[in-house]
Amino acid sequence: MKLLYITNAINGSGGLERVLAVKASYLVDKFGYEVHILTLNDGDKKPFYNFSSALKFHDIKVGGNPINYFLSYRKGIKQVLKNIKPAIISVCDDGLKGLLFPIIFGKKIPVIYERHASLDFNFISETNKSANQKLKNYCVQLVMVWGAKKFNAFVILTNGNKKDWNKVNCTVIPNPAPFQEFDQDFKKPKKNLVLAVGTQSFNKGFDRLISIWGMIVKKHPDWRLEIYGKQNKKLNLQQIIKKQGLSNSLILNDPIKNIADKYAEASIFVLPSRSEGFGMVLIEAMSFGVPCVAFDCPHGPADIIKNNEDGYVVDNGNIEEFAEKLADIIENQEKREQMSEEAKINVKRYAPEKIIPIWDTLFKSLIK
Repeated sequence: MKLLYITNAINGSGGLERVLAVKASYLVDKFGYEVHILTLNDGDKKPFYNFSSALKFHDIKVGGNPINYFLSYRKGIKQVLKNIKPAIISVCDDGLKGLLFPIIFGKKIPVIYERHASLDFNFISETNKSANQKLKNYCVQLVMVWGAKKFNAFVILTNGNKKDWNKVNCTVIPNPAPFQEFDQDFKKPKKNLVLAVGTQSFNKGFDRLISIWGMIVKKHPDWRLEIYGKQNKKLNLQQIIKKQGLSNSLILNDPIKNIADKYAEASIFVLPSRSEGFGMVLIEAMSFGVPCVAFDCPHGPADIIKNNEDGYVVDNGNIEEFAEKLADIIENQEKREQMSEEAKINVKRYAPEKIIPIWDTLFKSLIK
């Protein structure tokens, strides 16, 4: 079967790119699909993650004012569709244009939409507080939900995400775990290290994590917090860290390809996000037996973490409770080790050999 994924880019280090690398590679290598990936303005940029050499890549140039952007987008995709003639199209684009794909291009070919973020993702901002902005957001949400109803299949990652898409016929398929460490003995010694991974953005909540860490390090100065992800100077996180006197114990790092090494040596993983579509980094950490603490943000962590079993889920925004739960795992080694074992067991439900066959079944159901 010939399958076309349409996404904005694959050269970044985010969760969507990670998932696409795992899923598309598995489909072509294990299931014999002919898989094409179409990107926008990626050019010859090298992907951050490893994609199968059997995959076929296409890139179109879009830009200019909104009208020229739309025209170049529409023309470029139409040409690729004409050349490839895919049996199924899967749109991986959390922007408005992705949700309007069937309106723009029709449904002569079955079209799937893969939502990799919560609906809130498009609207969470430190500047989204005026009445006019709230009205605009509300109207855009209505258009997004309307567009979601036009797809042959609308795939979300967790049951919690169903709350976003009122009267949309949603199919829940979780992300597959990218690491296969489930049954290995972790011989690399764990350090007094708390790990966070994600692009620096207001949505990811690292400003909240800095406040939490300020509470932790007072009682546990021998522990260290490391954050890995694309940095954003506009957030002034480094200045906040310095101002709070945390520079010796809280380190901001750029993305690294061998993040598995960090998961292997970390004792605890933290996710302070304001919203998530899933929380790919949670199952990455759990694959290495790392217990997790996360806010119960919409939507993802509460579906992944089994509260009090392999980690903690904290009321969204309650930084005092977050600090308490993080301190509890730090101070109780026996509990930390037990949670580590549970994490390795519980994450097996996200193994690619369990998740990808669900996609195979969906694809085949759409071309009968």
